[in-house]
Amino acid sequence: MNSSDINIEVSWKEALSQEFNKPYFNQIVSFLKSEIAKGKTIYPPGSLIFKAFELTPFNDVKVVILGQDPYHNPNQAMGLCFSVPKNCKTPPSLVNIYKEIKADIGLDIPNHGDLTSWTNQGVFLLNAMLTVEHNKAGSHQRIGWQDFTDSVIKTISDKKSNCIFLLWGRFAQSKKKIIDQTKHYVLEAAHPSPLARNAFSGCKHFSKTNEILIKNGQNPIDWKP
Repeated sequence: MNSSDINIEVSWKEALSQEFNKPYFNQIVSFLKSEIAKGKTIYPPGSLIFKAFELTPFNDVKVVILGQDPYHNPNQAMGLCFSVPKNCKTPPSLVNIYKEIKADIGLDIPNHGDLTSWTNQGVFLLNAMLTVEHNKAGSHQRIGWQDFTDSVIKTISDKKSNCIFLLWGRFAQSKKKIIDQTKHYVLEAAHPSPLARNAFSGCKHFSKTNEILIKNGQNPIDWKP
């Protein structure tokens, strides 16, 4: 498989052209094909695996939010970290994100969990793992996805400037080492999961992000989904 086979937006395809031909990427593809051939259910569906890249072109990326794994229950994963389709119940972590947005900038909590409107404004919603097996959280953490998404983060760091990386929780914060903080902004907070016992509350990352964007002459994000 090479880059011409990947359904990915053209500026990303150009920025990441080397990655699609590396052995590890072919191993990911072979693994997924093998699992599907065995009858296993993989999320998100193939057409949505690179949805974040499709919706937020490389040239438009202003803000990066990093998640870990896709949701592993039916009809939830849509290729965007933390986001679920409009007909799904809003997951607990996203509920806490919405609570922080309300406390931070006063927006009412929406009745859905679809964050597509953020992606159209340059918010890149990247999961470190782009697939997962049905009902098995973290099941694809060792198939090579992190090689790919680490390269994505490093490519943003190397080829762009003044991007804002929102790193929530220890896993996301472990990626700080591949971000050039002399030319980008890194905001850290606890994970919004209820397991973090409300530690995410009060981080004010949404107002802080907009303050940085405005300072750099860019349009702020409308955080209303």
